[in-house]
Amino acid sequence: MNFRRVDRRRFLKTTAIAGAGLAMPTIFPSSSWAQDHCNAPTGSTVVFGFSVPLSGPYGDEGADQLRGYELAVRHINGEGDGGMLNTFKGSVLKGNGILGKKVEFVSGDSQALADAGRATANRMIERDGAIMVSGSVSSAEAIAVQSLCSDKGIIYMAGITHSNDTTGKDKRRNGFRHFFNAYMSGAALAPVVVEAYGADRRAYHITADYNWGWSQEESIVEATERLGWETAERVLTPLGTTDFTQWLTPVANSGADVLVLNHYGNDMANALTQAVQFGLRDRVVNGKNFEIVVPMFSDLNAQAAGEAVKGILGTANWMWKLEDEATKAFTRSFGQAYGQPPSQSAHTGYVQALLYANACEMAGTFHPEGVIEALEDFEFDGLGDGPTLYRAGDHQCFKQVLVVKGKEDPADRFDIQDVFKVVDVEHVMYEPDKWGGELGPIRSQC
Repeated sequence: MNFRRVDRRRFLKTTAIAGAGLAMPTIFPSSSWAQDHCNAPTGSTVVFGFSVPLSGPYGDEGADQLRGYELAVRHINGEGDGGMLNTFKGSVLKGNGILGKKVEFVSGDSQALADAGRATANRMIERDGAIMVSGSVSSAEAIAVQSLCSDKGIIYMAGITHSNDTTGKDKRRNGFRHFFNAYMSGAALAPVVVEAYGADRRAYHITADYNWGWSQEESIVEATERLGWETAERVLTPLGTTDFTQWLTPVANSGADVLVLNHYGNDMANALTQAVQFGLRDRVVNGKNFEIVVPMFSDLNAQAAGEAVKGILGTANWMWKLEDEATKAFTRSFGQAYGQPPSQSAHTGYVQALLYANACEMAGTFHPEGVIEALEDFEFDGLGDGPTLYRAGDHQCFKQVLVVKGKEDPADRFDIQDVFKVVDVEHVMYEPDKWGGELGPIRSQC
C-alpha cells in the first residue's frame, strides 16, 4: 500500500498484509473501565446495537444491512462457515466471540431520520447495555448517532453514510467510517463520465434535500466543472419524494444535456425511472445525446429501477461480483443464509462489525481508548475492497472505489450492474483537514 500523503502514527497496529507478525496488543484492564463506564461488560456476553432504517425510503437498504450484521455476529461467535474471517488479513479473531465473551445484539428502526436514529441508539445504550452501536443509511442519522455515541462514551461504527461531513466537519474520536464518501465518488466518477460523454457538457442536478444530497452535489459539481462541464441548474427535492414530475419537467427546457440524480434508495429508483419514462434519454440536446448520471449507486436501488438503469454510470463502495476471495467467501455465506447476493449495505454492516470485534481483540479490552488506538491507522486486507487504511487523522477508510454501469442485457434481477472501472485509492485521497472539524478527545463515560 502506498499512502505517502497520510501522516503516519508511531506504529501500525498490524503488518499482516506484508506478511509480518501481529502487533503487540495494548492492554487496558476491564476492571478499571468498569469504575467509570456503565456498559463495561462483566458477564459472559457483550451487546452490539444495530440502528438501521427498516421503514421509509431507505428501508430495503437497512434490512439488508441488518442481515449483514446478523451474519457477522454468527461468524464472530464461531457459527457457520466463517465467511470473511477466513480471508481477513490483519485479524486476530478466533471465531469464539471477543475476549472470551459471546456477542449478542439488539436492533431498531432508525427510519433514516436523525431524531429517530438518536432515540434508537440511546435506548440501546441505556436500556440494553450496548457496548458498540453501528448502522445508518442516511448521513443525517449517522452524524446524529455518531455525536450521541461520542457523548455517551460508546464506539460508533457507521453504516452507509456518504456525506463528506461524517468524517469531515462532524467527525468524532469515537466514530469510524468504512464506507466511501461523496468526494471519493466525484473524484472517481468525473474523469469517467467526461471521457464517456465529452468535456463540453451542461449538467442539471436534482438533489435530495438533506446533508448527504448537498455533499454529493457539491462534490460532483466541483469534480466535473474542474474537467470542463458547466452546471445549468441545481434543484432540491424532499427526502421520500415519490413523484418527481414537477422537478423533471423544467429539465427539458433548461439547455442541459446531462441530468445528475443525487438520490439514493427508493428516491433514486423513482427519480431515475420517471426520468427515463419522461423521455429524457431519447433527447438530443446541443447536438449530443442526453445522458443521465447517478453518482452513488446501490445494487438494491438498481434492482428497484429495473430497465431504467441500463447504461447508467455511477459509483459504489463494493459489489458482490468482485472476483477476490473475500468477496466470494462473503457472497457464498450470505447467499446460503438469505438466498440472495449481499448488497453493499450488507457488506458495510458485516465489515464494520468484524473490524470492531477485531480491534477489541487486538487491544485486549473493550475500553474505547484501547479500541480506538487499535483502529487508528489500522491497515488490513481480505474484506472485499482490497488493501485498506483506517486513517487516524479523520477515521475515514481509504481503499479502491468502483465505477459501475447498468447492464444492457441482465441475466436476472441480481445481474443488474457490472464493475466498469476500479479506481485506485491514490486517485480519491485528500488531506484529513479538508473540511475542518476536530476528532476531539476519547470519551469512555456514559
